Amino acid sequence: MSEALPEMVSLGAQLAQLAATKGEAAAVTCAGETLTYAELNRRSNRLARALAAKGVKYGDLVTIGLPNSTGFVAAAYAVWKLGATPQPVSFRLPKAELAAIVELAGSPVVVADFDHVLDVPVLTIAELEALSADDSDLPDVTSPVLKAPTSGGSTGRPKLILAGQPAVAAKATPADPGPFRIRPGATMVIPAPLYHNAPFGMMTGGTSAGCHIVLTPRFDPEGTLAEIQAHKAGWVYLVPTMMNRIWHLPEAVRAKYDLSTVEILWHMAAPCPAWLKEAFIHWIAPGEVMELYAGTEAQAVTIITGTEWLTHRGSVGKVAIGEMKVFGDDGAEAAPGEVGEIYMRRAAGTPETYRYVGATAKVLRDGWESLGDLGSFDAEGYLYLADRRTDMILVGGSNVYPAEIESALQEHPAVESCAVIGLPDDDLGQRIHAIVNARGEVTAEDLEAHVKDRLVTYKQPRSYEFVDEAVRDDAGKVRRTALRDARIAAMKQPV
Repeated sequence: MSEALPEMVSLGAQLAQLAATKGEAAAVTCAGETLTYAELNRRSNRLARALAAKGVKYGDLVTIGLPNSTGFVAAAYAVWKLGATPQPVSFRLPKAELAAIVELAGSPVVVADFDHVLDVPVLTIAELEALSADDSDLPDVTSPVLKAPTSGGSTGRPKLILAGQPAVAAKATPADPGPFRIRPGATMVIPAPLYHNAPFGMMTGGTSAGCHIVLTPRFDPEGTLAEIQAHKAGWVYLVPTMMNRIWHLPEAVRAKYDLSTVEILWHMAAPCPAWLKEAFIHWIAPGEVMELYAGTEAQAVTIITGTEWLTHRGSVGKVAIGEMKVFGDDGAEAAPGEVGEIYMRRAAGTPETYRYVGATAKVLRDGWESLGDLGSFDAEGYLYLADRRTDMILVGGSNVYPAEIESALQEHPAVESCAVIGLPDDDLGQRIHAIVNARGEVTAEDLEAHVKDRLVTYKQPRSYEFVDEAVRDDAGKVRRTALRDARIAAMKQPV
């Protein structure tokens, strides 16, 4: 006898149910403001009617460009309640990039605090709330597409990645908290920006499970520890850049905060240096430090626990969803330990996991798709990442992976964030150039001495550039192609 599938309900209907069953429980907190489930439901109803008045209808994509806030979560649910799809973007986007994304999405309205003037209305949460006072429940409708995040990838050209699943959820149970180990009713701290796919998905999964979602409007290393302690959080999401900044706090500052309630800490979205991962595993213990590797496209997923990682150092885990293989340049499957391009494929018989708008998938054959990452499997089936093919640096005939060098640089206590790129070199073909955002006084000579004992000579940067702004965004993402192109263009300018 086959096991019965869980009953699925629309996200809007589920929020209404939660408002009825646990209405006074905290749903989302940010910057000192908390909405209960009843308040979140009423606020999203009001916003939904305002969006409908501005022309949002079933099947539309609605661009949301807000910093983390209770309003962001309410706006997402408002969109779902109309059978439309949230299309989150960075609230820092320049006008040209925002306009290109809105045109791709065909969004009838942008929910944001932008000053940009576009061809469609740009409205704040307050402006939308002024359009409707009706906060009663709407007729139930299910959006055909859960979310539509953007990705510039390594090229910087925007594309939309429409989720393959509708905006529905199954009721989570204590016995089966799902692959993300979200226990119903847990308190979840998410300092990463909701305009990125993973934190947005975690927020959705958490509210679906009746959790208390604690957001921060911007990432603050000590502030994040304070939120974990204040709310006795059992579940935390970070990216490696955040982990690095937390770890580089003075030890006395870290020790001030009680993290003993943390049962699960997830990190993903960018490679995590091995030294940093190990530090967190021993610090957070007995909680599990979990890692996931996948693309927003979600054809396949690997997962590894901190316990597993200690015996498979550097791995991102075994394939847990879908299929993955590593292929060489000749199209043949790579042997264990051999670095090649990682290809993914959804499990046989399962529906499409995504659809691009503004891009085309790179397909090898038989449904195998690549996101451009390089890596290798070991004999036990554990995957190890190398880097993105487009970011690999060829130095005198040797392949050099920027992530490895960045990991070594980030061990220096003065390095806030960094990126490594390859620049043209008449002798070596490419020279390794490090772009560093540092705190305090640090020189190129300091960093040269630091990496000397950590990297073989040909992997050590030949030049350093110090910048005042963060090299990576709040989600730990970096566009190395854009950084490289800007510096090559500057090199070509007449002196």
